[in-house]
Amino acid sequence: MICEKILGTLDPQNPSGKTIEYVDMDWDDAFKKIHKKTTDAGTEVGIRMDDSILTRGLQEGDILYEDDARIIAVRILPCEVIRVTVAPDHRFMTAKVCYEIGNRHAPLFYGEEEDTFVTPYNEPMLQMLSRLHGVTAVRSVEKLDFGKRISSGAPGHHHH
Repeated sequence: MICEKILGTLDPQNPSGKTIEYVDMDWDDAFKKIHKKTTDAGTEVGIRMDDSILTRGLQEGDILYEDDARIIAVRILPCEVIRVTVAPDHRFMTAKVCYEIGNRHAPLFYGEEEDTFVTPYNEPMLQMLSRLHGVTAVRSVEKLDFGKRISSGAPGHHHH
């Protein structure tokens, strides 16, 4: 089966009664146009998206296929991230945190709490952020919430 567009988004408040199969995807694969995947129920799926996916990315709950009995949707897997917290008395460091992450072309997301941010993990980034005064940087594993994305940085980004 070939899926070439996003048909909508799963609505947890309004279950359809249909069987839902999930295509698991790493966050950085979500920005690729072509995939060959197998759902959690064993259905082979080819995904071929247009160029808009390069900036939007496939997101948690995106519906790729639907018929009378089933829905195939995207599930973004948890990944290693850096959770950054700026101390309330050092809010002026927020600009520095955002600049440094953006300068490395890493995606940046709002955290759950005020003055928190999340970016995908890499050790040099963790070390650099840990050295900033008034900033706490902690490695953890969680799902990236694309709805809280601040930057449009995507994997493979480069200047021409």
